Amino acid sequence: MVTTLKIAFVEWPEDLSTGDPQWIELRDSVTAVHADILVTNELPFGPWLANGPVFSKDEAHLSVRAHEKGLEGLIDFALPAVISSRPVWNGKRLANEAFVLENGVARPLHRKQYFPNEPGWFESEWYAGDGSGFAVADVLGIRVGVLLCTEAMFNERARAYGKQKASLIVVPRASGVNVESWKIAGAMASLVSGAYVVSSNRIGRSRGGAQFGGGGFAYAPQGRPLEVTSSANPLRTLQLDPGMSRFAQGAYPCYVSELE
Repeated sequence: MVTTLKIAFVEWPEDLSTGDPQWIELRDSVTAVHADILVTNELPFGPWLANGPVFSKDEAHLSVRAHEKGLEGLIDFALPAVISSRPVWNGKRLANEAFVLENGVARPLHRKQYFPNEPGWFESEWYAGDGSGFAVADVLGIRVGVLLCTEAMFNERARAYGKQKASLIVVPRASGVNVESWKIAGAMASLVSGAYVVSSNRIGRSRGGAQFGGGGFAYAPQGRPLEVTSSANPLRTLQLDPGMSRFAQGAYPCYVSELE
């Protein structure tokens, strides 16, 4: 049985590439903390596609290739597990696919199903859902659920992960400067699920003008705040104790069932 795991989360810059000088610094900071699981921000590599209101097949191909190259960089971390997201083809659009890189092998975890459609975040023009749902997966011996950015705003999904006995819900984000609303969503996701909730976010301004707010965060079960990233501390860690999740999932409000 897993006792504790060390989880790292970050705020990483817009338009990241493993060929950038800053990648070496990011890599070294991650490897120095000896984490069991690294949670990255949403679609961490290359420029942010969803600035544009019109889908471009050429730009979509570039994003796919940037993330394929980025995967090689994540493998070089040699961590037990990395949880991130990447664009993959889904018919004539892309899917935003969360995946885990576990012991050097990538496997899908979840595809994003909720998409905003507004300036800076025209995601519904670029990505399509597929009805594949929300299911927990085993990662390093614990049950993990994924909520990709906007999906964290829908508490019923976090509650359902709690019913599936998730110890950890990860929330990779590419969200704006209003970090407080995301903290509220993270705290509520933890409260209704009984799980740890860990989120990483993009930071900086995209070429198209979208401003990302950073502010990765972590909550322990029952909505207890742990750590928040900042420009001074763009990487934070926590110790995850699955026993805390098991306790919280038997306590209020997680035990409450809807009357039929």
